[in-house]
Amino acid sequence: MLYQGSCHCGRIAFHVEGELDGVMSCNCSICQRKGALMWFLPRVALTLQTPDEAASSYTFNKHVIRHRFCPHCGMHPYGEGRDPKGNEMVAVNVRCLEGVDLDVLAVTRYDGRAA
Repeated sequence: MLYQGSCHCGRIAFHVEGELDGVMSCNCSICQRKGALMWFLPRVALTLQTPDEAASSYTFNKHVIRHRFCPHCGMHPYGEGRDPKGNEMVAVNVRCLEGVDLDVLAVTRYDGRAA
């Protein structure tokens, strides 16, 4: 299925395609604060509708995930990184997708504080 996503002000907009059958909730220091529900997909599943430069990046700890956010409205619609095999991945914050019923999604809890 194809989903439309964006930050709050719309300066970052994208399409993402895949089967949304579950999300991850992480309690690491950044995910807990932003309240994201992340959907992991290959990076090629996300197509930006706005220039890449519209998003700022934040990295911390091991600097392996680029947390992308809007410098204007502050929303964190997605992050970019690599899986353990080196494949480019994207973690989409489903709270930034249109038309998604969050109450029906299976949520997997991940202990990012212990990782």
